[in-house]
Amino acid sequence: MKYVIRIATCIFCAALLSLGGIRARAQQSTGHYFPQTGHNVTGEFWQFYQGIPDAEIIIGMPITEQFTSADGSDLTVQYFEKSRIELHPDQPEGKRVQFSNIGVQLYKPGAPSINLTTPGACRTLNGFGVCYDFLTFFDLHGGLDRFGMPLSGFVFQPDGRLVQYFERARFEWHPELEAAMNVRLSDYGRIYADQYEDASRFNSALPLDNIPVRANRPLSLRVSAFTARPVTLPSDTQKVFVIVQDQTLGPVAGATGSVKIRLTSGEMLTYPVVTDEKGLGVVPSVKYDGQLAGGQVVLQVNMSFQGLAASTTTSFLIWR
Repeated sequence: MKYVIRIATCIFCAALLSLGGIRARAQQSTGHYFPQTGHNVTGEFWQFYQGIPDAEIIIGMPITEQFTSADGSDLTVQYFEKSRIELHPDQPEGKRVQFSNIGVQLYKPGAPSINLTTPGACRTLNGFGVCYDFLTFFDLHGGLDRFGMPLSGFVFQPDGRLVQYFERARFEWHPELEAAMNVRLSDYGRIYADQYEDASRFNSALPLDNIPVRANRPLSLRVSAFTARPVTLPSDTQKVFVIVQDQTLGPVAGATGSVKIRLTSGEMLTYPVVTDEKGLGVVPSVKYDGQLAGGQVVLQVNMSFQGLAASTTTSFLIWR
């Protein structure tokens, strides 16, 4: 139970994972070649990939090219480190590319699990509680659309690792790492492909000649924001993190903007933010007193760089 307790008390900064990710080297109009794994992502799959915030965190880089699945579905699929995506040509535009439910096949029921339902810290889905830092990571990175329903409570692996299984992913708790990186996704794409696909699918591919490369400069901004603690006391302090990335998920240094905080008392606080070379801006200390227990503090983040602008919102809960 010590790991469960640590989840309740740790600082959650999962979005900082993006700062340690490998940046794609160039933005392309119809696709992208990832030299780190030697594979291309093209067409509708590339459009889908670009539309996922923090894609390298929650999807990973490609480990195969596109190919027709041999499982009898005749779907075009592609494997990534943490997932598999598939093309459904009979669906309307915008819903043709979907995540595969590979977690359903990889999960083996039977292991003892801990199912928590702590009010204010857990959300019950499919009969299982998604709690604390796992819940924050779940909400921050796509929720049900990305991960599907939980298939278990907290499960201790044979090696002592605490995990939770979902239809399309497995969450891992890494208390040995710094707070910014202690929630991770298992490499489910690799695990599933190793079990169910021909190994020849992993062969590297050359960059496709018909994929034009654009100038290596920001064409759009992506902003993520989160707080050091998802739950705080009525009188406490909070730390706010802002990450600004370009269209290739690379850091944008020198982006400027503000964090506007609406407390439960109705008071508005505004703090300036400037990103460093890692694309990270920090509001080190937000102090407040006498907030309403059970209330939600909402943060509005607005950032700009070289004529580009983007915004996001986040929040945290006041609890006794």
